[in-house]
Amino acid sequence: MRCVIQRSGPARVTVDGRQLGAIERGLVVLAAFAPGDTDRELEWMAHKLPALRIFEDSEGKMNLSLREVGGEILLVSQFTLYGECGKGHRPGFSGSAPPAQALDLYDRFSGLLRRQWPAVSEGEFGAMMRLELTNEGPVTLIIDREATRVQAGEANGEDR
Repeated sequence: MRCVIQRSGPARVTVDGRQLGAIERGLVVLAAFAPGDTDRELEWMAHKLPALRIFEDSEGKMNLSLREVGGEILLVSQFTLYGECGKGHRPGFSGSAPPAQALDLYDRFSGLLRRQWPAVSEGEFGAMMRLELTNEGPVTLIIDREATRVQAGEANGEDR
């Protein structure tokens, strides 16, 4: 599972001019899923996002989480996060879960995320969406669950 997280002011996602989701302040989360993703990755990410300390405190330091600032999440599916651009000039997407599996993972992740933080708006899975956001900072993070697992030693059966 891979997410791009942006600290955002007003943001909205539309399809064919119809607004589907919007937030005033919080996190815009672009989420992609890999074929090997399980509930373990989904739960880890759903727990991680509301607790990320990327909002500024009174001293201007990134020290506050979404929970502490009372922000919202705008969740948007984006399989292109697994785009491979190493060969040629056209990205390949074989690292991304097939559409039916990705939809199932997305739906499960959305439900888990809402259990952690109920203020979640969404785009539409598989649709051609227009995303407008005000990136504050700018602050943008890439969280790749598989890379995090390898760094923490979990890939070899260790659980940290």
